[in-house]
Amino acid sequence: MKKKNQFGLIHIYCGDGKGKTSAAVGLCVRASGRGKKCLWTSFLKDYDSGEFMEQPPFTLYRGEPVRQFVFTMTEEQKQATAKEHTDRLKAVFQKASDEGYDLLVLDESIASCNLDLIPTELLLQLLREKPVHLEVVLTGRDPKAELVELAHYVSEIHPIKHPYDAGIPSREGIEN
Repeated sequence: MKKKNQFGLIHIYCGDGKGKTSAAVGLCVRASGRGKKCLWTSFLKDYDSGEFMEQPPFTLYRGEPVRQFVFTMTEEQKQATAKEHTDRLKAVFQKASDEGYDLLVLDESIASCNLDLIPTELLLQLLREKPVHLEVVLTGRDPKAELVELAHYVSEIHPIKHPYDAGIPSREGIEN
């Protein structure tokens, strides 16, 4: 049996640039290659992206796909999304603990917090109470100060130049 790390750290991949989710996928690939057990969930996404078209080298915990922008949702839809996101957040931490995962990725959890779909205090509590060996990655723009303070790694991805600025639309397999 492989020895677990003594402790797992908290990562934040944030910023306005392309690559936050890709960086998290890369960490999962690296960890999986070293025999680590990885669990992934994405908030505010519909899983219609290249990362999820084939079986990834990590466990994907799919939630209810979000197929519209939050600002276009009715209040009832927002409440249903908030309940689903909150329940799923608790469930993935429980699964990671119960099944001995080494890495947990909470893709777009920062955006979900910023939109009040996940209570920030709940996320902070779960991060503070996580299994000592569990590494956790959060992605999204504009993390709240409390999350930044708790994290061990904070990597900001900043665009210097992007093809969208020149009118080039998103391309399958590159941007999605």
